[in-house]
Amino acid sequence: MHEYLSPSRFIDSDHPAVVEFAETHRGPSSDPLEQAVSLYYAVREAVRYNPYTFSRDPETLRGSHALASGESYCVPKATLLAGCARHCGIAARIGLADVRNHLSTPRLLELLRSDVFAMHGYTELYLQGRWVKATPAFNRKLCEMYDVAPLEFDGRHDSVFHPFNRQGEQMMEYVLDHGQFADVPETFFFKHLETCYPHLFAEQMPMLLDDMQGDLSQV
Repeated sequence: MHEYLSPSRFIDSDHPAVVEFAETHRGPSSDPLEQAVSLYYAVREAVRYNPYTFSRDPETLRGSHALASGESYCVPKATLLAGCARHCGIAARIGLADVRNHLSTPRLLELLRSDVFAMHGYTELYLQGRWVKATPAFNRKLCEMYDVAPLEFDGRHDSVFHPFNRQGEQMMEYVLDHGQFADVPETFFFKHLETCYPHLFAEQMPMLLDDMQGDLSQV
């Protein structure tokens, strides 16, 4: 368990901002499960979900970067939750999976040229003798915008994307599970993304994302 409790490059649980955030939001209880639940909701709401913040700069995968930016996508939010957990003595790791978003907007479909979100990131926390999945990606305001129930987390059951929205329409489908890692596997992570979205790794990609950032009304 040592590697799941220690600071790493992207799960920077020793970063001063991560430490301060974890101490502020771990709650009054000494129970690791209750602390994990408190941290989950804090990360979910404190960092606004924005898929257009993706960057080829690996430093943006750090949990501390997501915290400093105030908005990010699923992977940095997952590393932030893992970092907070590790600071509190809760073993944590990162999971990666490809998911199909059946309700993706035209804007995002145009960007990705696919309805598959490759390398979706989630956190796994070791609580009460077992690994439990936690997905802090979508903040409540975003869920309300798209009439999707926000993901809850009780520390006992896996918190993963809903397969259907409130209208019964198919929403998220897990296509491929890449497994769990002690830290974001940088080379594998970017290589798989480049395989799935080669056009995003062309030279014009940073400019394209800059043009799309800032307006979540068409996420």
